[in-house]
Amino acid sequence: MEPPYEITTAILKLISSISEKIGEVNANLLNKPSPKLRKQNRIKTIHSSLKIEGNTLTEEQITALLENKRVIGPKKDVVEVLNAIKVYENLDEYKPSKEKSFLKAHKHLMEGLIETSGKYRNQSVGIVKGSKVEHLAPPFKNVPYLMKALFQYLQKSDEIELIKSCVFHYEMEFIHPFLDGNGRMGRLWQTLILMEKYPIFEFLPFETLISKGQEDYYKALAESDKSGKSTKFIEYMLSVIDVSMRELLNYNNRTLNEKDRLEYFVSLNVTEFTRKDYMNIFKDISSATASRDLKKGAELRLFQKIGEKNKTIYRLK
Repeated sequence: MEPPYEITTAILKLISSISEKIGEVNANLLNKPSPKLRKQNRIKTIHSSLKIEGNTLTEEQITALLENKRVIGPKKDVVEVLNAIKVYENLDEYKPSKEKSFLKAHKHLMEGLIETSGKYRNQSVGIVKGSKVEHLAPPFKNVPYLMKALFQYLQKSDEIELIKSCVFHYEMEFIHPFLDGNGRMGRLWQTLILMEKYPIFEFLPFETLISKGQEDYYKALAESDKSGKSTKFIEYMLSVIDVSMRELLNYNNRTLNEKDRLEYFVSLNVTEFTRKDYMNIFKDISSATASRDLKKGAELRLFQKIGEKNKTIYRLK
């Protein structure tokens, strides 16, 4: 049985808007971020996803842990970050449509934090906000069956990935299959489902926006609980993805210095190119700046300059 939801006008508009932006991202070759931008986005993702769960470490401390440096902080917070770094640095290890892989990811994410890492809960749970029970999860005996059905939906439904990923995220939070780590697993798994179709999602830290507006995230979950279908949550998550995409496209090239631009361009592996090709990637720079960059790149032996004036081409070493 497919999980219940409706496709509203808002959902259709958001899908169309996100699809356009994905096209733009691919056209501008932003789907292959420079190693520096990749690292920054990974840090943002880990920081935001764990901050939602109450982790106190800063982006600077996470950067230090990523670089194998020692960090002073609550042991639990450090373990959470180290686990998350391991998971996010090996995302290709996990298969989004496989339940076994899902349990393996939970094991890696929650190792040393709870005794039942990688195992579904064997007791009843409720989510308490203040003094009232916000959500009573289904009985633990139903969890294996409900999760099996959810993975069948992932494998068999021909629904588009953008919607599928939101439905999975909501339904998984509703089932609350683990004693702890449900929130971060929901966000991780949505990323993996989207990544399979659109690799850019590996580097799109939409968790940052969720953590900035945490109340909205919980409100969307609660409204979907109330209505018995995930429509509201789909609308919410798609709007978050849409804004994240817009921010990625607004990532102003002028904030990059010459070294950043060259590093980024070389990472695209364009074997032969002209100054015009270079300017197509960095749309906000002048032709004089492009020429200076390319002169520097040739001096640094990043690529070879062939020909003169308007006949000049550059070849990657």
